[in-house]
Amino acid sequence: MNKKSVIYIAITIILLAIEVFIALFIHDRFIRPYVGDVLVMMVMYTFVRIFVPEKIKMLPWVLFAFAVIVEVAQYFRIVELLGFVENSFFSVLIGSVFDIKDIVCYAIGTMLIVIGQKIYNRYYSK
Repeated sequence: MNKKSVIYIAITIILLAIEVFIALFIHDRFIRPYVGDVLVMMVMYTFVRIFVPEKIKMLPWVLFAFAVIVEVAQYFRIVELLGFVENSFFSVLIGSVFDIKDIVCYAIGTMLIVIGQKIYNRYYSK
């Protein structure tokens, strides 16, 4: 395992801890529904980068497309179609309520990743 992978593991764990904290202890109308959705994109990105530490220019957009597909699947009640209604883990993981605002949050998270990549590449990647 190389140094970049270890760094991405650490970042993923920190971001996951923040997500869990938000889910368990924050019950407001902004941080939980919106910041959590922005952060989920970063969690997915850093998690994939553990296994693929070299730059993949399109990775943020592939992850955004994945998130949108999952969100659209919620519109078609995929949890019910797959029979996961009684399984709280999969119900929470996949989600059960379509909301266009979630897609906006995923887009914001994706843009933050792209901007972060550009800053990193400009100042730290040699």
